[in-house]
Amino acid sequence: MTDNPLEKLPQASFSTLVTMLATQAMAALGQIPGLGSEQPVVNAPLAKHFIDTLAVLEAKTKGNLSELEAQMLESMLYELRLLFVAAEKKK
Repeated sequence: MTDNPLEKLPQASFSTLVTMLATQAMAALGQIPGLGSEQPVVNAPLAKHFIDTLAVLEAKTKGNLSELEAQMLESMLYELRLLFVAAEKKK
């Protein structure tokens, strides 16, 4: 039995990519506490970068995604944009 951390990684897929980018955006929006910190930290420029990256992914893959993948990406972007606007209003 090996203790290889690579064996525990999820399979590479479109949904995994979208989830990874969205998780980074949520962390930058203060929705997930940072490592070693109990208080979430908001980094709006970083969050915007990840949201914009997802928007580029949406534009570049338009017409090439399954209906489920397209809906996932669209709803993820919608939610992240709402969170971004809310974070900006708190300033």
